Amino acid sequence: MSEHNLKSVCAAFAIDGDFVGAIPFGTGHINDTYLVDVGNTSGPTKFTFQRINHNVFRNVAGLMDNFRRVTDHLRDKLAAMPGRDPNRETLCLVRTHDGAPFHVDEDGGHWRAYVFVAQASTYDEVRNGAHAFEAARTFAEFQKLLMDLPGPSLVETIPDFHHTPSRFEKLEAAIKADSAKRASRAQPEIEFALARGASTATVVDMLASGELPWRVTHNDTKINNVLINDADDRGLCVIDLDTVMPGSIIYDFGDQVRTTTGTAAEDEEDLSKVNFQIDMFEQLVNGYLSVGREFLTANEISLLAFAGRLITFEIGIRFLTDYLEGDVYFKVHKNDHNLIRARTQFEMVRQMESHTERMEAIVAAAAHA
Repeated sequence: MSEHNLKSVCAAFAIDGDFVGAIPFGTGHINDTYLVDVGNTSGPTKFTFQRINHNVFRNVAGLMDNFRRVTDHLRDKLAAMPGRDPNRETLCLVRTHDGAPFHVDEDGGHWRAYVFVAQASTYDEVRNGAHAFEAARTFAEFQKLLMDLPGPSLVETIPDFHHTPSRFEKLEAAIKADSAKRASRAQPEIEFALARGASTATVVDMLASGELPWRVTHNDTKINNVLINDADDRGLCVIDLDTVMPGSIIYDFGDQVRTTTGTAAEDEEDLSKVNFQIDMFEQLVNGYLSVGREFLTANEISLLAFAGRLITFEIGIRFLTDYLEGDVYFKVHKNDHNLIRARTQFEMVRQMESHTERMEAIVAAAAHA
């Protein structure tokens, strides 16, 4: 994307000022993101522009309606709270000149823009326990503020994104078909997965029965999707809202556990280096429930210790399924890459299982603090 083309895209949005330049920005793998500088303005001088990957997100209009509704609601809620700053604590979407939340360029690219949040940073890895606490607290507040989002349900931007029973059924089908003739090389992993199939329906069944509430959930709660305020290291703003849709907080909290508590990369071959950090789990629980105890149900709280295990198992069976099907979904960079990834996830599941009693005690203590 040349500066000339970005200048043309920028001109489609209701931005006061002149395009100065743009640079690629961030570490995301789905959308193309640029930091755009604007001059000759009395307003903001930096904006984030993103070309939305409509091969992944087929319903861009629905996605952007979600984005608009969520950010407008958060701004209204924050504006009514003394001492809060809606210009920094939620993303500020910039409309096009005709009031639309996104622009389609001459090549069919779908673009959105929002005001760049200055003096705040994201981190691809958790720095310490305080960082984990703040990220979890910020996600919990995000969900709390969206409890009374008016209107119809949000659009499901990726259908069945966290539907663990469906993922398990796909694994069973892949084992049976053995299309890549790899099942014989993955027998320990297959046996591990099949032994835990019964647990995959826990959240889905409880949502269906009403035992768990549907909520507005983020669905990609990695540590780098929370902006941290540079001045005081407080969690400031939740970003990357493409997968915000109806779901269960069990998956949201579980994904924080999965991505924050491990000591190794997701494709670490030496399983002795793969360790579950119970102290980091405690920081996540304390941060999440510092806000969450005000609105979560007893059933939701009772499943927080299980949440990390469930989502880690889900990711593991997705890797294993892809391995058995011949590596058709996840990019691979070495032989048996997806099998290695599955082994690493399953080792984390084993360790979480061995820590279950301690994890449940941590949740119980934080829930009644």
